[in-house]
Parts: sequence; C-alpha cells; structure tokens
Amino acid sequence: MMDNNSGKGLSFVRRIYPPRIIGLGIGMLGVMAGISTLDKPQWVWWLLLANGLLWPHLAYQLARRAPVPYHAEYRNLLADSLMGGFWAANLHFNPLPSVTILSMMAMNNFAAGGQRLFLKGLLAQCLGAGLSISLFGAGLELQATSLQVYACLPMLTLYPMAVGWVCYRLAMKLSEHKRRLSALSRTDSLTGLLNHGAWKDLLQLKFQICQQQRCGAVIAIIDIDHFKSINDTYGHVVGDCVLSQLSSELKRNLREHDLAGRYGGDEFCLILPDTSLEHARLSMERLREHVGSYRNPQLPALRISLSIGLASYHENLISPEAWLNEADKALYTAKNSGRDQVNFAQLDLAPLKLAYPE
Repeated sequence: MMDNNSGKGLSFVRRIYPPRIIGLGIGMLGVMAGISTLDKPQWVWWLLLANGLLWPHLAYQLARRAPVPYHAEYRNLLADSLMGGFWAANLHFNPLPSVTILSMMAMNNFAAGGQRLFLKGLLAQCLGAGLSISLFGAGLELQATSLQVYACLPMLTLYPMAVGWVCYRLAMKLSEHKRRLSALSRTDSLTGLLNHGAWKDLLQLKFQICQQQRCGAVIAIIDIDHFKSINDTYGHVVGDCVLSQLSSELKRNLREHDLAGRYGGDEFCLILPDTSLEHARLSMERLREHVGSYRNPQLPALRISLSIGLASYHENLISPEAWLNEADKALYTAKNSGRDQVNFAQLDLAPLKLAYPE
C-alpha cells in the first residue's frame, strides 16, 4: 500500500520491518549450523552476523529516510534475496537449510510484491549464488546433521507465523478501509446523512417489511422554504450552513432507528418506523419550531422555515414510489398553503402537479 508523496510506502516499510528482524535472525542460526562443518574464512562469519543482526535495522532506516520509501524497500527485498542465494551456495546447497532459506524468501517476495518481485527475487538469488561460487567454488552437501535440522526448525515455524500475522493485520486494515469506503458511498458529504440512493434502498427495504409484518411507519419529506432566495441573498456558503444546521437538528431530534437522508438540494427525507401519523406530526412540528427559532448573530435577518409532507404506510400502497408520492403531494399542499407547516397525505387526494413553486 502506498501513502502520499512525502511518505510513499512508509506503511509498507513498517510492515516488512518485524518479519525481516525475525526471519534474518533465526535464518542466521540455520546458516551457522550449515557452515560450521565447512572451512570458511572469518570474514564470512562477520558478514553473517551483520546480515542477520544489523541489516534489518539498517534496511529499515534506509527505506524510511528515502525520498520514496516503497522503492527503497523494494530494493531491500532484492538485497535480501541476493544474500539468500549467497548463503545457500555457501552451504553447498545443503537441502534443508538452503531450501528453507530460499523458499521463505520467495514466499516473502510473493507476499510483498506479487509475481514480479518473486521473479526478480529468483534472479537475485541466482546472482548471490553465483557470487559465492566465484569466491569459494562450487560444492554440494546432501546430508543434513541433527544440529542443522534443529537450527532450521525456528525458521520453519516462527517465520511463517510472523508473515501470517502481518498478512492478518493487513487484511483487517483493508476490511476497515472497505467498510469506511462503503459508508462514504452511502453518505452525503455535506450533511453526513444518507444520500439519495442509500435512502431509497432503505425505503424499499422498509416498504417490504411493512408489507410482510403489517407494521406502521411514516415517511416525511422536508423542504427548506425559499432556499434559492437564501443562496441568492447570502451566498452558497450560508446556504450550506443552513443545510448543515437542519441535518444537525435531525440528528438531535430523531430516534436512533429513524432514517434520515438528503434527497437532493434542499430536500430531506425521513423514514420513521413504528410511528403513528400523529406522533410523526408532533415530531415534525418540534423540528420545524427548533429550526425556525435558529438565529445567526452575523445574519440577523436570516430566517429559516420548513414545509413538511407526511405519509403513513397503508395496505393500498402498491410500491415504495407510491408511498413517497403521497408524502410528495402532502409537501406540495403544505407549500401551496403558505409554507412553514406540516401537512399529511389524504388517501382521496387527486393527482397533483409535483413541481414546487419557488
């Protein structure tokens, strides 16, 4: 995962750091056991200690301080593979320690960079093995001692656990990231309420529940009176503040299971489950009064009023759209009757034109 410019890939560097400490530290034990029976110069032992104990921390600092940490860590992983090939050849390709080291590094490369890094890592391992052969000559040791077997056990157990732990943490972060993206896709950015599509989906679901369980519910459509005039007079910044103020009032005054959404522009919609029309009317009257009493000290002439249309669920409704249309008609009646009021749908209302007067 890459971060933005100044710390591009810094989280990637941090994820690699602990497994590298564990992997190179315990891998060093297997190499020690393997070369203990071979005649190697002293500097090889010092190189092994530096590679196992110092390199993980040096690699972390180099990547963390690099202009693009992700690219630096990518190079570090290839350096790990190069040294893995070098030690495998130093072991005369003793099957157990060599396969353990090379396979664990290949697994790490595949997990960190996919097929591309895996193939580059294989090439780096071959180059490392070639470097060792050019320095010490080729050799083949097919027998593993008891010491070598026991020295490889930590690498075979602890390192896969470390990689699995890192992968698990990454999976949890990706899951949380996905959850947040899903929430953002269903939320209106200005008000924090459900957006048009999310609210319509829940209306469909609630309509089906009401049909199946024959429970009561009311939907409300709320319109801010003369909102265009507010935008024209005070500007869109003030208009956005009015929308935010209304959404805040909705969050404060509605019950936990009530569903509020911004339907579009200055229009808000509510689903009020397990509510009678009278209770919904009283709740919307309180909302209308709270919003109407709002005063901005910098804009004393600003007044906000709401027109609200209500419609309760009944068995004659054939679809969620029909239910919403009844609330829409009630809103139209409220606006035509002087605005700043709550109106509820009558079942015998004739079809009305849905365009609202300004």
